[in-house]
Amino acid sequence: VVPHLPRMFEGAQLRDARRRPLPGTPVSERDQVELFLWVLYALGLGAAVGLGREIRGHEAGIRTTAIVCAGAALFGQISSSFGDTRIAAGVVQGIGFLGAGLVFQRGTSVKGVTTAATVWVMAAVGLVVASELWLLALLSTLTIIIVLELAPSERFITPQRKKRLVNQQPGEGAGDEQPPRAEP
Repeated sequence: VVPHLPRMFEGAQLRDARRRPLPGTPVSERDQVELFLWVLYALGLGAAVGLGREIRGHEAGIRTTAIVCAGAALFGQISSSFGDTRIAAGVVQGIGFLGAGLVFQRGTSVKGVTTAATVWVMAAVGLVVASELWLLALLSTLTIIIVLELAPSERFITPQRKKRLVNQQPGEGAGDEQPPRAEP
């Protein structure tokens, strides 16, 4: 694809902070293309989940979920190449921080929890793709899409709960019973 790249990086080697070569076997160009195809697979799965969110106008649409899933797959591939699971663990932590930034409180309601959960689970799917478990990744993605598509039917399943939350006074938690006040 880019003919000058192999010559540019010929003999290049990844090193640690002390300039020692990192353990790992050299990866052939053919293997690199295969790894890239796994990342594209993760990108496609992430885009499939993001499509429904994009259509409904939610945050974390096609681009976000696709990039999170592909990035997690890329980090997972690096993690397995060097035999260092700390890289994959770092993905989980980093996505946790990203998800925390997506959740915010507006009045008595909390918004963005489903968005944060979607980003988090797409990172997990990316790591599954990195493990080359294509069927598990596909079935997980289909399950995620089904669960996210159930959101519109939620209002028919739990109408009383939503009505109760709307009529709730600020400071009252769900299920918190306030003792009746005595009239003077």
